[in-house]
Amino acid sequence: MINGLKRVAALGAATVALAAGAVVGTVGTASATPQHHQAPTASRHCMEAAGHWTRLRHPGYRDRHHHSHAGTWTRVGHPAHRDCRR
Repeated sequence: MINGLKRVAALGAATVALAAGAVVGTVGTASATPQHHQAPTASRHCMEAAGHWTRLRHPGYRDRHHHSHAGTWTRVGHPAHRDCRR
């Protein structure tokens, strides 16, 4: 019984030491990293461009067997984005 209690106490102490070391290690690396990134703020240089669709023409062509293929129109989507100019 006493050997079991010693084993449980040693295992608990090792677990606490390991967890404390992991916490100290992550805090040390987190504080050592440079803080270059700032939160995005509204600026007069940046504008939100809404997404839109455009039509793109694919011209007709003749293949190597001299068969004529008609041209087609395709819709192309342009996603919304942030346009920043200085």
